Amino acid sequence: MLACPSIHHGRLYPSQPFQFFPSKPCNRFLFPSSSCHFTSRKCKFSPLSFLFPVKNGHRFSIRASAEPEVSDSSSVSDIPQYASQTFSVKIPVGDRHILVETGHIGRQASGSVTITDGETIVYTSVCIDDDPSEPSDFFPLSVNYQERFSAAGRTSGGFFKREGKVKDHEVLICRLIDRPLRPTMLKGFYYETQILSWVLSYDGLHSPDSLAVTAAGIAVALSELPISKAVAGVRIGLVGDKYIVNPTTEEMENSELDLLLAGTDSAILMIEGYSNFLSEEKLLKAVEVGQDAVRAICTEVEALVKKCGKPKMFDAIKLPPPELYQHVEEIAGAELVKALQIEKKIPRRKALSSLEEKVLNILTDKGIVTKDSTPKGNAETVADILEDEDEDEEVIVDGEVDEGDVHIKPTSRKPHPFFAEVDVKLVFKEVTSKFLRRRIVEGGKRSDGRAPNEIRPVNSRCGLLPRAHGSALFTRGETQSLAVVTLGDKQMAQRVDNLIDVDEFKRFYLQYSFPPSCVGEVGRIGAPSRREIGHGMLAERSLEPILPSEADFPYTIRVESTITESNGSSSMASVCGGCLALQDAGVPIKCSIAGIAMGMVLDTKEFGGDGTPLILSDITGSEDASGDMDFKVAGNEDGITAFQMDIKVGGITLPIMKEALLQARDGRLHILGEMMKCSPPPAKSLSKYAPLIHVMKVKPEKINLIIGSGGKKVKSIIEECGIEAIDTEDDGTVKITAKDLSGLERSKAIISNLTMVPTVGDIYRNCEIKSITPYGAFVEIAPGREGLCHISELSSGWLAKADDAFKVGDRLDVKLIEKNDKGQLRLSHRALLPDSGPDNQNVKQDAGESAEQSTEQPKDKTSTPKVTASRKRSSEDESVLQSKKFVKKFVNPAQDKPSANKDKTKKNSKTEVGSVSSKDESSLVGEA
Repeated sequence: MLACPSIHHGRLYPSQPFQFFPSKPCNRFLFPSSSCHFTSRKCKFSPLSFLFPVKNGHRFSIRASAEPEVSDSSSVSDIPQYASQTFSVKIPVGDRHILVETGHIGRQASGSVTITDGETIVYTSVCIDDDPSEPSDFFPLSVNYQERFSAAGRTSGGFFKREGKVKDHEVLICRLIDRPLRPTMLKGFYYETQILSWVLSYDGLHSPDSLAVTAAGIAVALSELPISKAVAGVRIGLVGDKYIVNPTTEEMENSELDLLLAGTDSAILMIEGYSNFLSEEKLLKAVEVGQDAVRAICTEVEALVKKCGKPKMFDAIKLPPPELYQHVEEIAGAELVKALQIEKKIPRRKALSSLEEKVLNILTDKGIVTKDSTPKGNAETVADILEDEDEDEEVIVDGEVDEGDVHIKPTSRKPHPFFAEVDVKLVFKEVTSKFLRRRIVEGGKRSDGRAPNEIRPVNSRCGLLPRAHGSALFTRGETQSLAVVTLGDKQMAQRVDNLIDVDEFKRFYLQYSFPPSCVGEVGRIGAPSRREIGHGMLAERSLEPILPSEADFPYTIRVESTITESNGSSSMASVCGGCLALQDAGVPIKCSIAGIAMGMVLDTKEFGGDGTPLILSDITGSEDASGDMDFKVAGNEDGITAFQMDIKVGGITLPIMKEALLQARDGRLHILGEMMKCSPPPAKSLSKYAPLIHVMKVKPEKINLIIGSGGKKVKSIIEECGIEAIDTEDDGTVKITAKDLSGLERSKAIISNLTMVPTVGDIYRNCEIKSITPYGAFVEIAPGREGLCHISELSSGWLAKADDAFKVGDRLDVKLIEKNDKGQLRLSHRALLPDSGPDNQNVKQDAGESAEQSTEQPKDKTSTPKVTASRKRSSEDESVLQSKKFVKKFVNPAQDKPSANKDKTKKNSKTEVGSVSSKDESSLVGEA
């Protein structure tokens, strides 16, 4: 619908903004009759009047007025302020403020907000579908969080430059946003809701995840969603003894705690964090600091909502008829008591499913119940299922149940009204939850017969898979995890592409999978779900503090946890199984840790208790679904390494959390004791199938010698020695990965020779001549390391040409007699031969001149005999070896004189290859 246009310079401008007015759910957006000027009646000008002159012959012109025109029946004050105004508020958080703005971006969304912390900006929008979806037992909420690479001024490092698949850490933040919001949604609201969150700017200092939680809570509070209270989230760090609210990334580098907390102004809804064996007392203090910060944010948000929040859609809430609860309890109450006593999960699930089908048939199809009524279908009764159970399966009876009469006995013959199938299912689930809580609180026994603080039986074994580097099967009750450890080099590390333009590699990661077979169902197998990613990260961060440093254990470690059976707390089973598998793989972990999941019944007075919250240890799947809390804690007797808490009610207080933490400590100590009884125990040594990794340090400037031109040298070493990989780092660290010890030792020797630091006086045996020049021979003293043995140092006699006595491929012993500042090496074979007398020194000088090498004449004539004498003594100390192919040549004294005269005319000339010492008078060659 178009508003009446105003005309200015040939363009059309709306005379008034387009407005939305929320109303009833079925028709939430209505147009006010007075806010738009229809051209048919109320428009000041006819549609084409501005194109033609008026009747009196004069043309007229229209000017845009300074203020938009409105009809008399409407005024600007009648327009809701949230539709056209921008609101902002600065909220103190920790030692700084965050800026919250709404009304300037995403105005067509039900709620939108931007939050700025430093130069980090997060934008979040909330939209609600126009039509309600089918009622279900969960709120139809979807959350998507994305970190735009442009926020940090870069693009993706992959082939595709557009953001595509959601990364794992983005999935984790989606879960952090979803979990605290869901408990605040009122039951009976079935409009599909979508929360979208983007990081638009990132300064590398202020983390966006806690901001995204707060932004989502504020956007929901401003929208039409009928929520109970506003939600906010903060991160808490611990540096020394100081608790920091929303610490910077620099502060988090020295923090012992990484806690993200979300809640309302009065209660805690969600916590998730990781620590380095933090005590329960310090964790509770951190939660208290976080709760105070969240309370301050929520107070400011409530004030903002009063100014610009939209009316809530309370009229859209549709709850099942109240009388339906009574009908379901009358029909299924007795059999529910009996079904909930079945110990095993699958038989109990079948019994409840059969009973649900019976209730559906009665309340949706027949409508009349008599004594002789028989339910439709072939559904099994609870008695049939009990009879089909194994004889050794225990059925815990609690209360009076008439086992001989399995038919429903109505109290009257009055027909029941018809109810919607979905309402019956929802009510049946709620009634089942109510009966389960009553059994636990009033009867003191859980579905499997345990007391509230009792742990299920624990059984574990290691070495299950002979070819795996490490494996363990951990079983706790009906929950079972098969953990497998694989060790590898850096090539196996997980590369993480993040906003900061720095390559990040994870040397330890845990991957969790939850196949449908683990719960006896048929389902789709595909990419990991958000739940699998979240559970895997929780188990990974639980085990990370016990791992050795890379310097002590240079392996990349991958843990796979496959849930082969599930009935609650499979993520904590992954922690226990992963710890045993790490020990079985020979990883020198610091200590053993265990994990446990805690549950709770908050309002016990309703179910026969005294009102005190009841904490449950090691909860099962039904207790998780029907309870009020899921609190997972991992650690040992010294402290906590990871924790995660989800609340299904309005929140809990610190005293309740303290009681849960202390009870969880007792539970994990019990599980640690049972893990020590593992049979067979962990091998605690490297598997013969695991790769061998040797770490060595060389000078950083020697790394290029190992790599070679275009990587040719490192590739040749890998091929020659049959090893898997050689990884080098800029700091001089070299990691050699091999399958067998022989190849590892060979490659280690080659790299040692390549990067060794030669010392004057070292003797090298059986060295190969690589090339021969007119002035000497280049001898390889180590793989890739060559030095020049001048022609004067090749023999004790005079040689006209080096190839007269030697050829390429010959081997001889040499001694390092000089190394200059450039690293050039001068070798001598003559120093290891018998010296024929002082006249040989003159022969050496003449030979140097015949090789076109200019040398300086020593100023001190007595220096030559001294050098000769020292060489003679040195040669006498070493074992004297003759050259393999030495050709004797007697020197004619007549030939020496011209050389000597020639030597006098070239005192200051320089050599062709490098500088020459006045003592040794020969050429040098650079290192290879």
